Amino acid sequence: MMATTTGEPRAAAAPPVSIRLPGLLLGVGLGGFVDGILLHQLLQWHHMLSSTDTDNIGVKFYNPDTVSGLEMNTVWDGIFHTVCWLSVLLGLALLHARVTHRRRRVWASRKLWGWVLVGWGLFNLVEGVLDHHILGIHHVHAGDQQLWWDIGFLVLGALLVVGGHLIQRGARPLGPGTPADPADRRA
Repeated sequence: MMATTTGEPRAAAAPPVSIRLPGLLLGVGLGGFVDGILLHQLLQWHHMLSSTDTDNIGVKFYNPDTVSGLEMNTVWDGIFHTVCWLSVLLGLALLHARVTHRRRRVWASRKLWGWVLVGWGLFNLVEGVLDHHILGIHHVHAGDQQLWWDIGFLVLGALLVVGGHLIQRGARPLGPGTPADPADRRA
């Protein structure tokens, strides 16, 4: 479509590209990696099946304090990390496909990182409700206070969603013709 202002034809501005889905997928994958690396591996508070002795669906218990139980939990942790990795790869592929100009600007934008935080928060909320509360296959930190740890995980997820939404909402759209946001340069 051509528009004219002074008799000269010019191309209409391209609509801003949506980076919501790539940002959400990156956030889900990266949030999962933080959970898996920090809580599963470094702190060793839980594994994917570490609470199946008290779960709500009848999964066989694989005691993570035994070699065979830890092996099975490690396999499921690996499956979990594979899903996180695929989410990050898909998010990167979609971002690359959607952003054809000024890619460096996108990586520094509040728009992208706001959506990443929303995705991380959604990961916490879905994983927390499903695995900790509905299925009961593991808890953030099992023991007498596990309900509070699980609720804290959900609160963190909600804060990430709200904070990420506010960050991305205040950012300028990312389109080929949109001027750079000075706040995005500082990010």
